[in-house]
Amino acid sequence: MTFLVEPAPVTLTGSLVELRPLSAEHHDGLVEAVQEEDLWQTAWYTSVPAPDKVRDEIARRLALSEKGEIVPFTAVDASGRIIGMTSFYDLDGLVPRLHIGYTWNRPSAHGTGTNAESKLLLMQHAFETLGVYRVGLTTQWVNHQSRTAIERLGAKQDGVMRAITRYRNGALRDSVEYSVLEPEWPAVRATIEGRLARRR
Repeated sequence: MTFLVEPAPVTLTGSLVELRPLSAEHHDGLVEAVQEEDLWQTAWYTSVPAPDKVRDEIARRLALSEKGEIVPFTAVDASGRIIGMTSFYDLDGLVPRLHIGYTWNRPSAHGTGTNAESKLLLMQHAFETLGVYRVGLTTQWVNHQSRTAIERLGAKQDGVMRAITRYRNGALRDSVEYSVLEPEWPAVRATIEGRLARRR
C-alpha cells in the first residue's frame, strides 16, 4: 500500500477557515497571533513559539517539509486574519497513515468553529485525496481543551503514553493518542458537518 497521492503543500478552503501552505511571508501574522493574550506564555504545554522564535519555527517546519516529513499549513480565517498553524506529520505510506498536529490557534479563534472546520478539511483531504487508512491525533494529558475537542470530532482514544517526552520547561509529558480509521470517516465527517451547520 501507499498514498494515492503523495502528501504535498496544498490550499484547503472552507467557509470559516482556509489552510494555506506555510510560507515565510506569514511571519508577521503568526507573531501577532502568538502575542494575543500572550498565548505563547499561557499555553506552555503546546507547540506555540515565542514571538522571537516564530521565524525559527517557520524555517524548521519548511525544512522538514522539504524532506517530505511534514506538510505544514497556516490557518487563515474568513476575514483574512492569520489565526495559527497546523500540520500533517508522521507520514507513513506503508499503511498508509499520517497524523494531524503541531496545531495552535489564537485565543479569539477558539470556539468560532475554525478548528473543527480545519480538522474537517484536513481529514477530508487525507481520506478522500491522499487515500490514508488512519489519521492520528496526539495531545497532552494536561491539555483538557484539546482532548475534549478531539473527542467531539468522533476520534477514538487509543491509549495514554506516559512520560513519552519532556516539555520545554523540563517536566515529563504524558500524551494521549487518538485515531480515526477510514471506515469510521463517513460518521466522523457527518458529526463535524452537523456541528458546523448548527453554527450557521
